[in-house]
Amino acid sequence: MKIGAYYIDSNICEFRVWAPLVERMELILVSRGGQVRSMRRDSLGYWRASVRNDGSGFDYLFRINALTDRPDPASHMQPDGVHNASRVVAHQSFSWRDEEWKCLSLAQMIMYEIHIGTFTEEGTFDSAITRLDYLQDLGINAIEIMPVAQFPGTRNWGYDGVYPFAVQASYGGPDGLKRFVNECHLRGIAVILDVVYNHLGPEGNYLRDFGPYFTDRYSTPWGEALNFDGEYSNGVRNYFIENALHWFSEYHIDALRLDAIHGIYDVSARHFLRELAERVKEYAKQEGRIHFLIAESDLNDPSVVSDPRNGGFGIDALWCDDFHHALHTVLTGESSGYYRDFDKVENIELSLSEGFVYSGQYSEHRKRNHGASSAGLTPDQFVVFSQNHDQVGNRLNGERLSSLISFEGLKLAAGVVLLSPYIPMLFMGEEYGEEAPFLYFVSHSDQGLNESIKEGRKKEHEAFKWQGEPLDPVSKETFERSVLRWDTMRLDKNAVLLKLYAELIHLRKTLLLTGTEAARRSWSDGKGQLVFLEIIGSAADVIVIMNFSERESLVQSGQMISESREKVFDSSDLKWLGPGSSMPDTFVVEDMRMRPHSIVLYVKDKGATER
Repeated sequence: MKIGAYYIDSNICEFRVWAPLVERMELILVSRGGQVRSMRRDSLGYWRASVRNDGSGFDYLFRINALTDRPDPASHMQPDGVHNASRVVAHQSFSWRDEEWKCLSLAQMIMYEIHIGTFTEEGTFDSAITRLDYLQDLGINAIEIMPVAQFPGTRNWGYDGVYPFAVQASYGGPDGLKRFVNECHLRGIAVILDVVYNHLGPEGNYLRDFGPYFTDRYSTPWGEALNFDGEYSNGVRNYFIENALHWFSEYHIDALRLDAIHGIYDVSARHFLRELAERVKEYAKQEGRIHFLIAESDLNDPSVVSDPRNGGFGIDALWCDDFHHALHTVLTGESSGYYRDFDKVENIELSLSEGFVYSGQYSEHRKRNHGASSAGLTPDQFVVFSQNHDQVGNRLNGERLSSLISFEGLKLAAGVVLLSPYIPMLFMGEEYGEEAPFLYFVSHSDQGLNESIKEGRKKEHEAFKWQGEPLDPVSKETFERSVLRWDTMRLDKNAVLLKLYAELIHLRKTLLLTGTEAARRSWSDGKGQLVFLEIIGSAADVIVIMNFSERESLVQSGQMISESREKVFDSSDLKWLGPGSSMPDTFVVEDMRMRPHSIVLYVKDKGATER
């Protein structure tokens, strides 16, 4: 059931809102001096009204039971913020130029996560466009945007959005996002949008005035749980399914990243996520375009991406937090909070082999058994990273890896992610060692709410035993400190790191295969120092050797296979400002010494041996 306001043709605009328990609903045409139009209710609780376009446009509100005026829950634009009138968007008037665009497969993607407000100094879609050529030259072919649904104020991570269909006005609104997607597609770059279907933000959240969107049967850490399985839940499910299709149809978004699906509670026989995945696949088939769903979940549950015929939800891919935690813990030595479960190099080996580290064994942090086996999943069902907005921004001081580990460690982290069998994702700025923090920031107008957010952040940090007071998330300075400092990429080490990332991305695209076409296995030296990864594909067979030790390590002949291979990358090379490689150019069956915190790639060119 279509909801919101949209043009049937150039002359008629239809308004539709779900409010099953409301006795009277009226449309207030704010842009026409507050004209009032009555609305008709159907048997499912959807109210409708049609209005002829007189050329003045439509700013409007809904009047509930002749008492309360509210913006449209499915508003496509909130030009004056979350508390004021909605505006109809004439989507059909935008001139798309991406007719030739064909989305990549997930296995081909090199993802890059950005926050529009801090990606550039201007903090808009149009200013982000000016950086697309840079990302294309780097080798990025998929950009993931943190949520852009309208939130209160101008500074927010986006997870406090309260109008899921509206594009944040301060970023450039609907046309700004469309221009950005258009330009991405013209450069061969897919666009992934982060959406939040587990809660809505607190300020400007008026959904409860319209209907039973929320339930008290469950709770989330971020606010009231949404009603996906109780009475009247059909309308709630429709609201979010229509939202997903809205991004695909009106904005040509290629994939959605579903935030924290462990906060989506549904005990019905057909889980909301399964219904969503089915509807998206139906839509993609109908339109002849590929669209993907990528989920974030801390459950380590393989059924999220399993085939619905086997009881799964059919989501296309999962963020793999275990991969991050294992890598971060070994590189930084941190062991508080959830990092206490990942203090062994062997956990990196396990994640490279299977994805999840915890597949049913006991978790000391959780004080219970956690997860289920992911051994049967394919590599293109996992997105991996060494940094992202959560893992950086939820730290006390928002430190990136560049502030926590050595330069050699940064190169090693880059190699582990980009030479892994999984879908790699970078966090904006990591490719040149950005040192500006990424902090948590908001700009709510409710001071009481601001104070409760500050207290909540302090409690979140307690588990990690970080010392000190977090920066004020309401302060504009906190936001400004999080803006990327692009000029620093020209500094010596930063410029070299940037070239290293570009080289690794090139090697990945030319030598590595992911998905169902590639076979992989990994093993370790049993000493907590070395991890080996072999990936066998149609283009080349590769061996990646990773040394996580702070000391030079012995690579013994018995730990490797005997087939000849050529070295194509070594992070300790002098050109990467390393101490100089100690590994031979051609792999030999004898003991070798490997530099501390380094990664080496050997390749067996199948074409060369078969000619």
